[in-house]
Amino acid sequence: MVDFVYEVAVTGERSRQDAVRTWFDTVAAPAWTALPGLSAVDAYVMVADGTHDPFVDDGAGPLLLAMLQFPTAQAMTHALATPSLAASLERRPTGVGIAGTPFERRLYPVAGEDAPGTLTAPFSYVVRYHRPADDEAEFVSHYLADHPPILGKLPEIRSVLCYLPLDALTHPLPTAGYMLGNEVAFDSAEAFNAAMASPVRHELRAHFRSFPKFTGRNTHYPMMRRQLAGTHA
Repeated sequence: MVDFVYEVAVTGERSRQDAVRTWFDTVAAPAWTALPGLSAVDAYVMVADGTHDPFVDDGAGPLLLAMLQFPTAQAMTHALATPSLAASLERRPTGVGIAGTPFERRLYPVAGEDAPGTLTAPFSYVVRYHRPADDEAEFVSHYLADHPPILGKLPEIRSVLCYLPLDALTHPLPTAGYMLGNEVAFDSAEAFNAAMASPVRHELRAHFRSFPKFTGRNTHYPMMRRQLAGTHA
């Protein structure tokens, strides 16, 4: 299953969190949910504590991630060119960074399922691989061939998603420099913690060590997702 999303990532000091949330609730969300061709809008915020991955702790993540979902790349390209989107971005708070990435998003089945389900579980572990890699095409191909099926074996997992940047698309923000992303969703932080304590997490780490060489950052952020509009494919 494939759809298309535009990720807006807002970063900065934690002291700017309230300003970012006010901007999003009063300016951005009303403008974005009205974009032509939109399927859904999701807002992600960091889980401050209570989660544990035995292998990584990447600290404070973005102040906000927003995912603007579209059924086609053409619909996304059209929406990203609208004046209302540009105006909402220009009104963002001072003192924060902002980046945008258009993605093709692929949903994978979890263990025991024949087809991917919809993204409904509210807890997401958001992972991004940043450029560069010695051979980016080889890295992505290796990852997509074997990593999603292992992710799908995590206990109590609800969704597995991979994000492939669409570098050729025109959009209104500087890019984040990703070469690949993934996301796994659970019903709660407790379910996530149980999955991270399982043997499958060690299997994932072993597979990580087999990845083709890359020297960019690799970030992992536990986040809560709130759907603001629309329905997921």
